[in-house]
Amino acid sequence: MGEGIYNAALMEHNAHPDYKYEMENPTHTHEGVNPSCGDDIILSLRVVDGIVEEAAFTGSGCAVSQASADIMADLITEEPVEEVKRLCELFLAMIRGEACEEELEDLGEAAELKSIALMPARVKCAELGWRTALTIIEEEL
Repeated sequence: MGEGIYNAALMEHNAHPDYKYEMENPTHTHEGVNPSCGDDIILSLRVVDGIVEEAAFTGSGCAVSQASADIMADLITEEPVEEVKRLCELFLAMIRGEACEEELEDLGEAAELKSIALMPARVKCAELGWRTALTIIEEEL
């Protein structure tokens, strides 16, 4: 049966997030809110010469939203903006159950969250950080 959506990666990132802090001098910040459950994050990025040099977030919410945002921040740090956009879109496709297995390797640890696709009530929680990053990329970069 497996361990469900609350797997080891999710629990570890929720308990000990590496990227949950107030960033000094971000180039971009955007607030992401999940009105259905009250999850709220502020994502900060420092983008220099088309590369996400640093990603961090603050806010509050359920284990799924917080861990997913932390995993995302880890994945997109040191990546070119176009790759960040592709990874965010791939994650969102995975959560909708629309990504093929081979593509998921690119998501690294984030691929472990694919079982959330089976829990419709948690999908928006998992997507929050990724959608917020995509908003920054599409609207500000």
